[in-house]
Amino acid sequence: MKKIEEYVRSIPDFPEPGIIFRDITSVLQDADGLQLAIDSMIKLLDGVDFDVVAGTESRGFIFGVPIAYEMHKPFVPVRKKGKLPCETISQSYDLEYGQATIEMHKDSIKPGQKVVLVDDLIATGGTIEAAIKLVEQLGGEVVKVIFLMELAGLKGRERLKGYDVASVITYEGK
Repeated sequence: MKKIEEYVRSIPDFPEPGIIFRDITSVLQDADGLQLAIDSMIKLLDGVDFDVVAGTESRGFIFGVPIAYEMHKPFVPVRKKGKLPCETISQSYDLEYGQATIEMHKDSIKPGQKVVLVDDLIATGGTIEAAIKLVEQLGGEVVKVIFLMELAGLKGRERLKGYDVASVITYEGK
């Protein structure tokens, strides 16, 4: 059986020279790779008591929904600003060049609910840090944050100190 790393396509010098882009579309396009990715992420939740799965747009949806489905938990989307139809709360965060804002429905997390956050990749940690702030603003407790991949060289995990963070694959570089 192949390891999940064998399904990830590495593209050198993208988006700029010296960067190795870790492409998950090759994981998604292979039935065995996709199943292994989801199963591996679910294993990161062994022994974790939680009520709801939340995932960030858009690849957090790809992995978060099947995890929620398999574990019979509700799924809460964390969307880009302006995409949700009901009353929302929002959180802005810094990007390499500029800012972005994400939102959640005000009624998506109930006070005291234990939340698992899911995304495909942790790089600098800005997006998931903003998602944590949204969950906490609604009174939820983030009990675990899981990723398929981690780019350790960008130190996103340091930004999430105090939270239980886990990834299936860790790449040392950027």
